[in-house]
Amino acid sequence: MSEINLIVGLGNPGDKYDQTRHNVGFEVVERLAKNWQLDWKKNNRFKGYYCEGAAPNMGKVRLLKPLTYMNHSGQAVRAVCDWYKFSPESVLIVYDDLDLPVGRLRLRLSGSAGGHNGMKSIISHLGTEDFPRLRIGIQPSEKNVDTVRYVLGKFSPDQQPYIKQALDTAPEVIEVGLKEGLQKAMSRYN
Repeated sequence: MSEINLIVGLGNPGDKYDQTRHNVGFEVVERLAKNWQLDWKKNNRFKGYYCEGAAPNMGKVRLLKPLTYMNHSGQAVRAVCDWYKFSPESVLIVYDDLDLPVGRLRLRLSGSAGGHNGMKSIISHLGTEDFPRLRIGIQPSEKNVDTVRYVLGKFSPDQQPYIKQALDTAPEVIEVGLKEGLQKAMSRYN
């Protein structure tokens, strides 16, 4: 397993998407940047907000929030990978997952898109499913919901404690993965 060279949080840009279910990936990388005292800068080459620097006891870290909107996230990820010559296996993607209960975290080394359009785009642009991902559960409690409306909506009051816990824990999972390896983080947090 390669070391992690890039951590990408998926979401949609703009205030109207802030704190929606689909933007939990953005929220996680924003917390990492704050914890590591990194400053976001818009990077047109990378089609997103990007930051890099040294994280305590972890060496160089790079974070990306694509500005391509969710369905075209692969364009931004591919741009960074091409520029730095990163392998897909060294890119960790953080995103929402409708198939996991709200607040549940799942770290995996590879896998399918599972119907997630942002992941479909990344898999298409990288040409492989073999890259690590941290999925954050946003599953609706009722069946037959309008998926688009649901993922672009905000968390309900009864979901808030679960998602808060997940957003507090996700940076820990990533830090353990960077320091001790993804297998160790998987066994500790999955």
